[in-house]
Amino acid sequence: MAPRVGLTVERLTAAGAELADEVGFDQVTVSELARRFDVKVASLYSHVKNSHDLKTRIALLALEELADRAADALAGRAGKGALVALANVYRDYAREHPGRYAAAQYRLDPETAMAGAGVRHSRMTRALLRGYDLDEPDQTHAVRLLGSVFHGYVSIEMGGGFDHSAPDTQETWSRVLDALDVLLRTWPPAP
Repeated sequence: MAPRVGLTVERLTAAGAELADEVGFDQVTVSELARRFDVKVASLYSHVKNSHDLKTRIALLALEELADRAADALAGRAGKGALVALANVYRDYAREHPGRYAAAQYRLDPETAMAGAGVRHSRMTRALLRGYDLDEPDQTHAVRLLGSVFHGYVSIEMGGGFDHSAPDTQETWSRVLDALDVLLRTWPPAP
């Protein structure tokens, strides 16, 4: 079957990412995307294999967008300034693109993950941590800690988990980042 004129993998991936932001990443399917383009599902299969393939492509797009934003935010920064900049990239992206942010958490097979922008995220986080003078394995522990705290906070906030009480979530976010900075500066040596 010949590809439909005007439909490309890139265009379908971008439309899938927009759809994810509108209805949620879990709701993105090839069928839903076909409805958006007012085409038969079969006409999309010359571009994407199935919904898993589409979601993988959206995840890779989201990781690339996040990595580009992080690189811009981190340029010329070190220490706490870099920590806050990176944290805010994740939080702001999740607020602006909730479906794409969810896509960035999509489990990728190892080969796809190694070829995607996730590797850039790890390198940037490790570069940020050089300002805290951490050796291995502490650096790996710290990468995992930062990812867990950023994602955990953002996920709870996006789910409305902090809506019921004061203080404002921005105040808490700032305090969390302050605490992370102190922890990283005083990270205890491995036993």
